[in-house]
Amino acid sequence: MSEIMKNAVVGILIVCLYCFPYVYNSMYQDFTYRSMLGYLLMLVATLLLPFFGKLFSHSIYLIIGNILSVIISFYFINEMSWNEEWGGYFKPLTPNQLLIFASVLFLIPQLFAMRLAKKLKDRVKG
Repeated sequence: MSEIMKNAVVGILIVCLYCFPYVYNSMYQDFTYRSMLGYLLMLVATLLLPFFGKLFSHSIYLIIGNILSVIISFYFINEMSWNEEWGGYFKPLTPNQLLIFASVLFLIPQLFAMRLAKKLKDRVKG
């Protein structure tokens, strides 16, 4: 299998793994079980996925994956809008505002993970 094909396969796998609604899952775990484990899962995912994505593939797959994850989380968050407690649980933010805030906030560890992967990749090549 060629290097380009391997990069594409890894990239598609990364996008598929990003399709999990990490922010929604974190918020749901917090709301339902008063547990912060969902946020921890999101942090681990936002460290591992971009690290391996940058190490073995191209950054475009990470961008696409992040966008898809936010869209899927947005869908599920809006599906919970029937629950009045859900809307007020995350005050002073609305659930959609928290989605945007968390998505932007969790870009920071992704950038660090990508930078680390690039340094490691350059070290191995050079």
